[in-house]
Amino acid sequence: MSAPALSAAPTLQDHPAGLSLRASGRLHLGFLDPAGTLGRRFGSLGLVIDGFETAVEITAWARDEVSASRADAAAEIERARQHLHTLRERTGCKQPLHLHLRRLLPAHAGFGSGTQLALAVGRAFSAWHGLTLPTATLASWLGRGLRSGVGIAGFDQGGLLLDGGPGAPSRPAPLLARLALPDAWRVVIVLEPGRSGLSGAAEKQALAALPPLPQALAADLCHQVLMRVLPGAADAQFEPFAAGINRLQQVLGAHFAPAQEGRAYTSAAVGSLVQWLARAAGEAGAASGQSSWGPTGFVIVPSIETAQRLMQAAQAAAVVAPGLQLRIVRGHNQGALLQAGLAAATVE
Repeated sequence: MSAPALSAAPTLQDHPAGLSLRASGRLHLGFLDPAGTLGRRFGSLGLVIDGFETAVEITAWARDEVSASRADAAAEIERARQHLHTLRERTGCKQPLHLHLRRLLPAHAGFGSGTQLALAVGRAFSAWHGLTLPTATLASWLGRGLRSGVGIAGFDQGGLLLDGGPGAPSRPAPLLARLALPDAWRVVIVLEPGRSGLSGAAEKQALAALPPLPQALAADLCHQVLMRVLPGAADAQFEPFAAGINRLQQVLGAHFAPAQEGRAYTSAAVGSLVQWLARAAGEAGAASGQSSWGPTGFVIVPSIETAQRLMQAAQAAAVVAPGLQLRIVRGHNQGALLQAGLAAATVE
């Protein structure tokens, strides 16, 4: 195919000092119809959050080079090299460059690390060469969005996102709704560094081995999202929002349990802490669950005060198992940020 048309986007001549791009991670809150018993498979609800991001930098270089600030990023470096190769083949742009992975999302932990890395590399590459390339095109070229489209839409817009499941081959799932998460709401993230959820071939095998989610339950999940979660977020009414998320997680946790050693959570320790935090929220209420295949868990609450109280209570009660971490973040209601120049040279 011919190379995409040039635009007025910044080029390497315009920015000899380089370009940097930051893309926030997302939580995958659940599928609506994993087996398509209502006629269309998947459909995803997701939330982009701050505090976790992929950040890449591009500069002119004598020869192609990919590097990372983290010493344990060999897999991500190789993946980025493959993305660059694909982009060069697709666009015909062969100028050598240095791609530096300044920050990386935890891999296979429920933050959409693979999609954000691919799109960050793709968008930075296209901007560097002055190319007009839609995010959906980059995702298709780089093999992202085969089941969920919330990472792609989140890269562009941020926020709380609902997609309609993939339809046409090689096209990401269409975005059906996008809302800003209310500013006051917070998310307590429960992390287990060093542990991973299912991905790649193991994920495909797990999905294939599961029985179809019954049509009545898929219909219930669609109702929960359409009539509780989205209206709750739109009107800043936390109670229906939380009730809808909790029902979604309850149904999907039971459905995916056979692929997670019989549990609703990949990590028993994360699951125990998430459930403790949700109970401790009391009258304030909480929306809780696991992002994608985990191990990351989340507890969404209506205020920063509630989030801080929960963290302090968990520490005081000594219920945070060794190896677990808690962080408070908020919804991130903007898309990826592309800037001229390089970020401060801090290392994670």
